[in-house]
Amino acid sequence: MSYLDRLRLDGRTAVITGGSQGIGLASARALAEFGARVVLAANNPERGADAVALLRGEGHEAEFSNVDVTDAAAVGNLMQGVAERYGRLDILVSSAGVACHGDSTALTDAEWHRVIDVNLTGAFWVAREAARQMLKTGGGSIVNVGSISGMIANIPQNQAAYNASKAGVHLVTQSLASEFATRGIRVNAVAPGYVETELTRGGIENPSWFPTWREMTPMGRVGQPDEIASVIHFLASDAASYMTGAVVVVDGGYTAR
Repeated sequence: MSYLDRLRLDGRTAVITGGSQGIGLASARALAEFGARVVLAANNPERGADAVALLRGEGHEAEFSNVDVTDAAAVGNLMQGVAERYGRLDILVSSAGVACHGDSTALTDAEWHRVIDVNLTGAFWVAREAARQMLKTGGGSIVNVGSISGMIANIPQNQAAYNASKAGVHLVTQSLASEFATRGIRVNAVAPGYVETELTRGGIENPSWFPTWREMTPMGRVGQPDEIASVIHFLASDAASYMTGAVVVVDGGYTAR
Protein backbone atom coordinates (compact mmCIF):
# COMPACT_ATOMS: atom_id res chain seq x y z
CA MET A 1 0.00 0.00 0.00
CA SER A 2 1.40 3.41 -0.97
CA TYR A 3 1.64 6.28 1.47
CA LEU A 4 -1.11 8.07 -0.41
CA ASP A 5 -3.36 5.01 -0.20
CA ARG A 6 -2.88 4.98 3.57
CA LEU A 7 -4.41 8.44 3.70
CA ARG A 8 -7.44 7.52 1.62
CA LEU A 9 -10.75 6.89 3.41
CA ASP A 10 -12.85 5.65 0.51
CA GLY A 11 -15.88 3.65 1.59
CA ARG A 12 -15.54 4.59 5.25
CA THR A 13 -18.20 6.20 7.40
CA ALA A 14 -17.29 8.93 9.87
CA VAL A 15 -19.31 10.63 12.59
CA ILE A 16 -18.12 14.08 13.65
CA THR A 17 -19.67 15.57 16.77
CA GLY A 18 -19.59 19.34 16.90
CA GLY A 19 -19.49 18.99 13.13
CA SER A 20 -21.54 22.03 12.21
CA GLN A 21 -18.74 24.57 12.71
CA GLY A 22 -15.13 25.21 13.64
CA ILE A 23 -12.71 22.31 14.00
CA GLY A 24 -15.54 19.80 13.63
CA LEU A 25 -16.65 21.11 10.26
CA ALA A 26 -13.07 21.46 9.04
CA SER A 27 -12.46 17.85 10.07
CA ALA A 28 -15.56 16.65 8.25
CA ARG A 29 -14.36 18.45 5.16
CA ALA A 30 -10.88 16.90 5.41
CA LEU A 31 -12.24 13.38 5.86
CA ALA A 32 -14.71 13.86 3.02
CA GLU A 33 -12.01 15.12 0.66
CA PHE A 34 -10.18 11.84 1.22
CA GLY A 35 -13.28 9.81 0.40
CA ALA A 36 -15.19 9.32 3.65
CA ARG A 37 -18.94 9.53 4.02
CA VAL A 38 -19.51 12.05 6.84
CA VAL A 39 -22.29 12.41 9.38
CA LEU A 40 -22.25 15.75 11.16
CA ALA A 41 -23.74 15.59 14.65
CA ALA A 42 -24.56 18.73 16.62
CA ASN A 43 -27.45 20.44 18.35
CA ASN A 44 -27.70 23.40 15.97
CA PRO A 45 -29.93 22.29 13.05
CA GLU A 46 -29.61 25.57 11.14
CA ARG A 47 -25.82 25.51 11.10
CA GLY A 48 -25.90 21.78 10.50
CA ALA A 49 -28.00 22.26 7.38
CA ASP A 50 -25.61 24.95 6.13
CA ALA A 51 -22.61 22.70 6.77
CA VAL A 52 -24.15 19.78 4.90
CA ALA A 53 -25.06 22.06 2.00
CA LEU A 54 -21.45 23.27 1.86
CA LEU A 55 -20.06 19.72 1.79
CA ARG A 56 -22.58 18.45 -0.75
CA GLY A 57 -21.87 21.49 -2.90
CA GLU A 58 -18.26 20.32 -3.02
CA GLY A 59 -19.37 16.88 -4.15
CA HIS A 60 -19.12 15.06 -0.83
CA GLU A 61 -21.53 12.59 0.75
CA ALA A 62 -22.76 14.23 3.96
CA GLU A 63 -25.73 14.30 6.30
CA PHE A 64 -26.67 16.01 9.56
CA SER A 65 -28.03 14.57 12.79
CA ASN A 66 -29.40 16.80 15.57
CA VAL A 67 -27.89 15.30 18.73
CA ASP A 68 -27.01 16.56 22.21
CA VAL A 69 -23.86 14.71 23.29
CA THR A 70 -24.93 14.91 26.94
CA ASP A 71 -27.90 12.64 26.15
CA ALA A 72 -26.43 9.14 26.32
CA ALA A 73 -29.50 7.47 24.82
CA ALA A 74 -29.57 9.86 21.87
CA VAL A 75 -25.87 9.31 21.27
CA GLY A 76 -26.41 5.55 21.31
CA ASN A 77 -29.25 5.85 18.82
CA LEU A 78 -27.08 8.01 16.55
CA MET A 79 -24.19 5.56 16.43
CA GLN A 80 -26.42 2.53 16.02
CA GLY A 81 -28.44 4.22 13.30
CA VAL A 82 -25.34 5.21 11.33
CA ALA A 83 -23.91 1.69 11.60
CA GLU A 84 -27.17 0.14 10.46
CA ARG A 85 -27.63 2.51 7.50
CA TYR A 86 -24.13 2.13 6.14
CA GLY A 87 -23.14 -1.29 7.43
CA ARG A 88 -20.42 -0.04 9.74
CA LEU A 89 -19.00 2.92 11.63
CA ASP A 90 -15.30 3.43 10.91
CA ILE A 91 -14.31 6.82 12.31
CA LEU A 92 -15.40 9.06 15.15
CA VAL A 93 -14.17 12.62 15.58
CA SER A 94 -15.32 13.93 18.96
CA SER A 95 -15.24 17.71 18.65
CA ALA A 96 -18.28 19.02 20.54
CA GLY A 97 -17.27 21.50 23.21
CA VAL A 98 -18.20 24.55 25.25
CA ALA A 99 -16.17 26.97 27.38
CA CYS A 100 -16.75 29.05 30.48
CA HIS A 101 -14.41 31.79 31.70
CA GLY A 102 -14.30 33.63 35.01
CA ASP A 103 -13.02 33.47 38.55
CA SER A 104 -13.60 30.11 40.19
CA THR A 105 -15.20 31.74 43.23
CA ALA A 106 -17.91 33.12 40.93
CA LEU A 107 -18.38 29.93 38.92
CA THR A 108 -21.86 28.53 39.42
CA ASP A 109 -22.65 24.86 39.90
CA ALA A 110 -24.62 24.92 36.66
CA GLU A 111 -21.71 26.40 34.70
CA TRP A 112 -19.29 23.79 36.03
CA HIS A 113 -21.63 20.91 35.24
CA ARG A 114 -22.40 22.24 31.76
CA VAL A 115 -18.72 22.32 30.76
CA ILE A 116 -17.93 18.92 32.28
CA ASP A 117 -21.11 17.36 30.89
CA VAL A 118 -20.45 18.46 27.30
CA ASN A 119 -16.66 18.33 27.08
CA LEU A 120 -15.85 15.28 29.19
CA THR A 121 -18.94 13.19 29.85
CA GLY A 122 -20.22 13.82 26.32
CA ALA A 123 -16.86 12.82 24.87
CA PHE A 124 -17.00 9.57 26.79
CA TRP A 125 -20.60 8.85 25.73
CA VAL A 126 -19.80 9.29 22.03
CA ALA A 127 -16.58 7.25 22.26
CA ARG A 128 -18.33 4.47 24.17
CA GLU A 129 -21.22 4.24 21.75
CA ALA A 130 -18.98 4.45 18.69
CA ALA A 131 -16.77 1.69 20.12
CA ARG A 132 -19.80 -0.54 20.64
CA GLN A 133 -20.52 -0.34 16.93
CA MET A 134 -16.89 -0.57 15.82
CA LEU A 135 -16.33 -3.74 17.81
CA LYS A 136 -19.04 -5.45 15.77
CA THR A 137 -17.12 -4.95 12.53
CA GLY A 138 -13.50 -5.36 13.58
CA GLY A 139 -12.48 -1.92 14.72
CA GLY A 140 -12.11 1.72 13.78
CA SER A 141 -10.46 4.98 14.73
CA ILE A 142 -11.55 7.49 17.37
CA VAL A 143 -10.03 10.97 17.50
CA ASN A 144 -10.91 13.21 20.44
CA VAL A 145 -10.39 16.96 20.40
CA GLY A 146 -8.60 17.85 23.61
CA SER A 147 -6.66 21.05 24.19
CA ILE A 148 -3.41 22.46 25.49
CA SER A 149 -5.73 23.61 28.28
CA GLY A 150 -5.67 20.01 29.44
CA MET A 151 -1.91 20.35 29.96
CA ILE A 152 -1.36 23.89 31.22
CA ALA A 153 -3.32 26.55 33.10
CA ASN A 154 -4.02 29.28 30.56
CA ILE A 155 -3.45 32.95 31.24
CA PRO A 156 -4.71 35.63 31.52
CA GLN A 157 -8.21 34.13 31.51
CA ASN A 158 -9.44 31.88 34.31
CA GLN A 159 -11.17 28.69 33.14
CA ALA A 160 -10.83 25.93 35.72
CA ALA A 161 -13.81 23.93 34.45
CA TYR A 162 -12.65 23.95 30.83
CA ASN A 163 -9.09 23.00 31.75
CA ALA A 164 -10.29 20.14 33.95
CA SER A 165 -12.61 18.86 31.23
CA LYS A 166 -9.86 18.74 28.62
CA ALA A 167 -7.39 17.06 30.98
CA GLY A 168 -10.08 14.44 31.46
CA VAL A 169 -10.47 14.01 27.70
CA HIS A 170 -6.76 13.29 27.40
CA LEU A 171 -6.83 10.61 30.09
CA VAL A 172 -10.04 9.07 28.73
CA THR A 173 -8.27 8.90 25.37
CA GLN A 174 -5.32 7.04 26.85
CA SER A 175 -7.55 4.76 28.93
CA LEU A 176 -9.70 3.74 25.97
CA ALA A 177 -6.64 3.31 23.77
CA SER A 178 -5.20 0.81 26.23
CA GLU A 179 -8.52 -0.96 26.62
CA PHE A 180 -9.23 -1.38 22.91
CA ALA A 181 -5.71 -1.75 21.49
CA THR A 182 -6.03 -5.51 20.92
CA ARG A 183 -9.56 -5.20 19.56
CA GLY A 184 -8.92 -3.11 16.46
CA ILE A 185 -9.88 0.33 17.75
CA ARG A 186 -7.28 3.09 17.86
CA VAL A 187 -8.01 6.05 20.13
CA ASN A 188 -5.99 9.26 19.87
CA ALA A 189 -6.45 12.93 20.62
CA VAL A 190 -5.33 16.23 19.21
CA ALA A 191 -4.55 19.08 21.60
CA PRO A 192 -4.94 22.39 19.78
CA GLY A 193 -3.62 25.69 21.01
CA TYR A 194 -5.53 28.86 20.24
CA VAL A 195 -7.50 28.37 17.03
CA GLU A 196 -9.78 30.89 15.35
CA THR A 197 -13.28 29.49 15.95
CA GLU A 198 -16.57 30.64 17.45
CA LEU A 199 -15.32 29.35 20.81
CA THR A 200 -12.26 31.63 20.82
CA ARG A 201 -13.60 34.64 18.97
CA GLY A 202 -14.40 36.51 22.17
CA GLY A 203 -10.86 36.02 23.43
CA ILE A 204 -9.29 37.02 20.12
CA GLU A 205 -11.32 40.22 20.19
CA ASN A 206 -10.49 40.87 23.86
CA PRO A 207 -7.61 43.42 24.11
CA SER A 208 -6.81 42.17 27.60
CA TRP A 209 -6.36 38.57 26.46
CA PHE A 210 -5.24 38.31 22.87
CA PRO A 211 -1.88 40.12 23.13
CA THR A 212 -0.85 37.58 25.79
CA TRP A 213 -2.05 34.64 23.68
CA ARG A 214 -0.08 35.90 20.68
CA GLU A 215 3.04 36.77 22.67
CA MET A 216 3.15 33.34 24.31
CA THR A 217 2.80 31.55 20.97
CA PRO A 218 6.20 31.37 19.24
CA MET A 219 4.61 31.44 15.78
CA GLY A 220 2.92 34.70 16.79
CA ARG A 221 -0.57 33.84 15.56
CA VAL A 222 -3.62 31.71 16.21
CA GLY A 223 -4.22 28.55 14.22
CA GLN A 224 -6.93 27.89 11.67
CA PRO A 225 -9.43 25.01 11.90
CA ASP A 226 -8.04 23.32 8.79
CA GLU A 227 -4.59 23.17 10.43
CA ILE A 228 -6.08 21.03 13.18
CA ALA A 229 -8.25 19.05 10.77
CA SER A 230 -5.24 17.88 8.79
CA VAL A 231 -3.82 16.24 11.93
CA ILE A 232 -7.19 14.73 12.78
CA HIS A 233 -7.41 13.26 9.29
CA PHE A 234 -3.94 11.73 9.68
CA LEU A 235 -4.85 10.17 13.04
CA ALA A 236 -8.08 8.77 11.62
CA SER A 237 -6.34 7.24 8.60
CA ASP A 238 -4.24 4.11 8.14
CA ALA A 239 -1.19 6.36 7.90
CA ALA A 240 -1.36 6.44 11.72
CA SER A 241 -1.86 2.68 12.06
CA TYR A 242 0.73 2.31 14.84
CA MET A 243 -0.57 5.26 16.85
CA THR A 244 -2.94 4.83 19.76
CA GLY A 245 -3.11 6.65 23.07
CA ALA A 246 -1.31 9.66 21.62
CA VAL A 247 -2.20 13.26 22.44
CA VAL A 248 -0.80 15.27 19.54
CA VAL A 249 -0.14 18.93 20.32
CA VAL A 250 -0.83 21.46 17.55
CA ASP A 251 -0.27 24.86 19.15
CA GLY A 252 2.19 26.98 17.19
CA GLY A 253 4.83 26.21 19.82
CA TYR A 254 2.87 27.51 22.83
CA THR A 255 3.67 24.59 25.12
CA ALA A 256 7.28 24.35 23.92
CA ARG A 257 8.20 27.30 26.14
